[in-house]
Amino acid sequence: PQAREAALAHARLDAATVAAAAREHQVCPYYLSQELIRWSDVVVGDYNYYYDATAMLYAMTQAYQWKVAVLVDEAHNLVDRARRMYTGELDQASLAAARYAAPKALKKSLDGLQRSWNALNKKQAERYQAYDDVAAGVLAAVQKAVGAIMDHMAESPLPQDDPVLAFYFEALQFMRLAEQFGSHALFDVTLSDASAAGAKTRPSVLCVRNVIPAPYLAARYAAAHATVLFSGTLSPQQFYRDTLGLPAATPWLDVAAPFQAEQLAVRVVGNVSTRYRDRERSLAPIVELIARQYEERPGNYLGFLSSFDYLRQVADLMRERHPSVPIWLQTPGMDEAGRAAFLARFTEAGQGVGFAVLGGAFSEGVDLPGKRLIGAFIATLGLPQVNPVNENMKRAMDQRYGVDKGYDYTYLYPGMQKVVQAAGRVIRTEHDVGTVHLIDDRYRRAKVRGLLPGWWRVE
Repeated sequence: PQAREAALAHARLDAATVAAAAREHQVCPYYLSQELIRWSDVVVGDYNYYYDATAMLYAMTQAYQWKVAVLVDEAHNLVDRARRMYTGELDQASLAAARYAAPKALKKSLDGLQRSWNALNKKQAERYQAYDDVAAGVLAAVQKAVGAIMDHMAESPLPQDDPVLAFYFEALQFMRLAEQFGSHALFDVTLSDASAAGAKTRPSVLCVRNVIPAPYLAARYAAAHATVLFSGTLSPQQFYRDTLGLPAATPWLDVAAPFQAEQLAVRVVGNVSTRYRDRERSLAPIVELIARQYEERPGNYLGFLSSFDYLRQVADLMRERHPSVPIWLQTPGMDEAGRAAFLARFTEAGQGVGFAVLGGAFSEGVDLPGKRLIGAFIATLGLPQVNPVNENMKRAMDQRYGVDKGYDYTYLYPGMQKVVQAAGRVIRTEHDVGTVHLIDDRYRRAKVRGLLPGWWRVE
């Protein structure tokens, strides 16, 4: 109560204020913030606080029957974020650690799960395989193990760092999602590259993988008095209506951009392919285009590539052929200080090209107005990688929405959303002027052009 009273002396309870009150009274700042929600008129937080399976704000809304309005910023991101919230993985390595650390009373149920799991692994010929349903034997064994651990903890609570407790939370999430399994999800098994010495089977990771978060999100809209989702890239409408589970009567307001076509020169470079098989041939044209644009109008530019490997190849050739052009690179695993240093290069008087990965930290939520950024080169359509997981997601979309929708919903729409977001870094105010180069022959297709903002005048 004393910590709460100290915090409530402030009208604005930001992270620093809550942390200071918690520190002074020796309580957990996270749980103090939960307590303070009861006295707050407006709460700002990450999506997961309302939309996650165990969401704090949603639970309190239900418990106290609050009449809430939910405002969802950058709502295009909710599709992927919600997929992760409603995906559950169970790693056999976690089970092994739990079995090793478990008290005798839990060994039997964990050993039973291990046997069922190994039996599933033995049947699988491929390293990765998706199934029509969750393996019944494994699910039953998971349920039994979860029940046994729960009973044990009622008598003897486990310490926070106990491997059994860590496995319990993973298993609980997996079990809940498996029990709600349907056409909105996949069940897949990924075998490890090699088995442990002396082991008869290769261990695996089980995954209940959410494809369509709509069924889960719909319940959250129903619990709110009103929900407003907003973004600069909520197109096409039907894709977001379907995947986000918006009610049929949801009104849709498309607000005209405050920018003029004359502010942004959008140029399609249609004689280059950035497909994987054509990467090597694309390097020289991309580098020469960047150098030519930089020579015509020196200033700060962003170059977006589809992967760190592709980025490195373009940057290496840029250094070799045009060493006078300053360049700097996003690197894998870049920390907060590294990201800050990358953005610090974009000054009003600065010049050079920053290379980044499309869909990464610098293609969205970055504000570089005026001469801090005057152009971008986007050498990709941003399509997700073609791999077994995405192909199975495409098949699930085909089955649910029709064969003409699977590719668009899995690859084309998410890819183009990244492109539009990245290009949006260039024009941030009504006074900015800049250039965007869309580098790939597929940008000449009418279907792709139709996914670009209406105010753009594409050359």
